[in-house]
Amino acid sequence: MTHVRPLANKLVPAAAALAAALVLAGCTPGTTTSDASGDAGTPVTGGTLVYASGDAEPSCLDPHVGGNYPQALVASQYLETLYTKDADGTLIPWLAKDSTVSEDGLTRTVTIREGISFTDGTALDAAAVKANFEHLLNPDTASSTGYLALGKIDSMQAVDANTLELKLKSPDNSLLESFSMPWVAIESPTALKRSQAENCAAPVGTGPFKVESWKKQDAVNLVRNTEYVLPDPKAGHAGAAYLDAITWRFIPEAATRYAALQAGEVQLIDNAQPDAIAAAEKNTAIKHLDAPRPGASNRVELNSSKAPFNDAKVREAFVHAVNVNASIDSLFFGTAKRSYSPLSSVEPLAHSEESLFGYDPAKAGQLLDAAGWSERDSAGYRVKDGARLSLTFPVSTSQSIPAEQSLFEQMQATAKESGIEIKIKLLDLSSWYGELFTNNYNLVSAPYTKVGPGVLSILFHSDSTIPAPSGYFANLSQVKDPSLDVLLDTAGSTKDQAERKNLYAQAQQKVLEGYYLLPLYNQQNHFLYSEKLKNVGTTTAVASPTFFGTWLSN
Repeated sequence: MTHVRPLANKLVPAAAALAAALVLAGCTPGTTTSDASGDAGTPVTGGTLVYASGDAEPSCLDPHVGGNYPQALVASQYLETLYTKDADGTLIPWLAKDSTVSEDGLTRTVTIREGISFTDGTALDAAAVKANFEHLLNPDTASSTGYLALGKIDSMQAVDANTLELKLKSPDNSLLESFSMPWVAIESPTALKRSQAENCAAPVGTGPFKVESWKKQDAVNLVRNTEYVLPDPKAGHAGAAYLDAITWRFIPEAATRYAALQAGEVQLIDNAQPDAIAAAEKNTAIKHLDAPRPGASNRVELNSSKAPFNDAKVREAFVHAVNVNASIDSLFFGTAKRSYSPLSSVEPLAHSEESLFGYDPAKAGQLLDAAGWSERDSAGYRVKDGARLSLTFPVSTSQSIPAEQSLFEQMQATAKESGIEIKIKLLDLSSWYGELFTNNYNLVSAPYTKVGPGVLSILFHSDSTIPAPSGYFANLSQVKDPSLDVLLDTAGSTKDQAERKNLYAQAQQKVLEGYYLLPLYNQQNHFLYSEKLKNVGTTTAVASPTFFGTWLSN
């Protein structure tokens, strides 16, 4: 997984798009380059990469537990997956050697590579993979992302040392895509027998690094796995990683992270802000990696399970009442392109419908009048039966960058002009989940990363209104449409690729026309790093950077 895919190995300085910021500084845009990573030179062994993350510190380093993106970022350094993606975005075996499926689609047979061991000495084999899947599907693990990804597995058997046979409840043409995600990464079955607290503190994998220690509220310390075996010899250099270690720090304040990068205290930061990307464009000592995530687009979901969004007219009115394009243009300096699809633009089967999402206050007013929200109170907000048209919008400060929070505030302002009140609640991650679990929201922005269009079933199938063992349910717009369920079920099981594409397009069109969501842009995945850090750009199938082939120049 971690060394194959330079799919995001495209440095995107976005100089031309940052013209507005540069003009303000009295400069003209620089020349856009795309030299992959500017990494000419002989690799140097040794040194410690200091990584500064702006994401909330995970409560568990085992991505089986829960299953969020901050876990994927760090876990991609010490855990590996059965499948990954190559430079062309094609799924290829990694810890798996091969896989076949029966004619009826109900039996998936996976062959496991030989000669690979976990860092505790346990051998990788079919029984180890079976133990991992059982761990993910065990409600006590409290998995969400991994649990949902493997939901169609009914039973499993290690036929021999290297062959795992999976019996499925129904055909699942997304299963290999699921196998490529860090939340379904393979861990030592010996380590999994420990308590959950022990495993959360130091998961054991087959990757090029291993967890040495974790000082909470400070850093995770990773060290080189000197016995590392690259599953596919063609995917990188022989032997262990070049870096001695990685110090994975948590610095929530964006300006502090960028200042630390400028000062040389850290060599790479994530969650890079648009203004920092613009500033870095004028600094030859800092480079930019743009690695959009697969799965869903960043979007605002409209909770259709309760008033006022149980009325489709009100959902449509809201979409036309907010000026998203102007906000993206003014706040993101060209680092984010407007989306009109439920899926990320890196998903080949993404279907867009721009005509549905134009800013049109007049149309919004007509729809609200038709829905009975024709009167206004003294503050200018629309009312119906004595109640104000008010929307609760909990926002996770650890998942929405400051620029996105500003976008939400601008949405709030333009919605007010149409008589719609938006109450933004800035919350820490735990409190934000609490609002979702108690259905205390009308609007929500919840990133969801999954490889392949199968994410549509997780986000919009009625089954996904039922919480996973972690308590999380992913269908936050709470769509319950039997005809949509049929489209998604058939799309997820067919062997015909043309039919799969057509059915997923129909499903996306139905979601878009129902105004269950307001698409914004790709899930932002911007990294800034020191020019002394070489060979940066290799990512996992979910666009999390990996550092097996990375080195620090003198």
